[in-house]
Amino acid sequence: MSPKQERQREGGAAVAEAEPKKKLKRPPMYKVILHNDDFTPMEFVVLLLRQIFHKTESDATAIMLHAHTQGFAVAGVYAHEIAEEKVNRVSALAREAQFPLLCTMEPD
Repeated sequence: MSPKQERQREGGAAVAEAEPKKKLKRPPMYKVILHNDDFTPMEFVVLLLRQIFHKTESDATAIMLHAHTQGFAVAGVYAHEIAEEKVNRVSALAREAQFPLLCTMEPD
């Protein structure tokens, strides 16, 4: 019988023993990347950045221009599940609009 159980059986007060606090690890983060192509209109990319990534007009335009001139741009950095959902939403909207916009994710 444990000392705690013995104290309770004898009518003594049991003192709650504090568990050492465990530090939670931050989840790994992932970059969501938009890749430039020669067919997807710039306005459409800006629209996606505003709707899906909640960017301002000026931030969305800057990200789109970076992708246009450098070949790709990071739209945001998120936990895995959120990044995956954003990639899926961008891909679905691009496919629906019949644009070949490529959106990927990679570890940060």
